[in-house]
Amino acid sequence: MITIEGLKEFGADTTTGLTRCLNKEDFYLKMVGMGLNEPRFNQLGEALSKKDMDAAFELSHALKGVVGNLALDPLYKIISEMTELLRAKSDADYGSMYAQIMEKRNALLAM
Repeated sequence: MITIEGLKEFGADTTTGLTRCLNKEDFYLKMVGMGLNEPRFNQLGEALSKKDMDAAFELSHALKGVVGNLALDPLYKIISEMTELLRAKSDADYGSMYAQIMEKRNALLAM
């Protein structure tokens, strides 16, 4: 079960996240759970495997907003990096980046 302490250990800025959720811990934790279960995480992997970089950019940009608003900083950092590389249409190891994203997401879900 995801907890404030677990999120802090993960590196989330729970003070900011809670503030954005009116300092209601139960609401914040509910939003974190919903954010981590976003279907766009899997859709991003599908877009990357199809090499549909336009779709991958849109999906990563949306996820960047979700995890950013929840102050899940370690996850935000890698998604933000991917988003900017996709925006610039840069060559990058997107598969490796996606694996890191999913590893961090799954670690949170396993709490």
